Amino acid sequence: MAEQPLVGILIGSESDRERMQPAVDELGAHGIACELEVRSAHRQPDGVAEYARGARDRGLRVLICGAGLAAALPGVVAAHTDLPVIGVPLRSSMSVLDGLDALLAIVQMPPGVPVACVGVDNAKNAAVLAARILGT
Repeated sequence: MAEQPLVGILIGSESDRERMQPAVDELGAHGIACELEVRSAHRQPDGVAEYARGARDRGLRVLICGAGLAAALPGVVAAHTDLPVIGVPLRSSMSVLDGLDALLAIVQMPPGVPVACVGVDNAKNAAVLAARILGT
């Protein structure tokens, strides 16, 4: 039987998977099971809300969201859960700001919608932070 995931990793697009893989690898190195799903805050808002609302009931304890451009995913997730949310701003070939837009979007959450933020394209640090939150 597979170990129950404690960390959920969300990406808005399949093209983000490669840059978020270091989070999966780092969590694995700490012996922390995780799940990775593709759900876009803009193209599947209901699916993102459903995922976030049900995360605790599925046994998840921390959520990591990788997002580029407008980087809405971490904030939308945080609006629908009381679990810790860590945002990973991602560079995008479509961005004129090379990831700065995503960074600013994630760090400027409104009061009451907390999202931790790591460096641009730094999924590994998101996993390290998740491990520390979990106390492992």
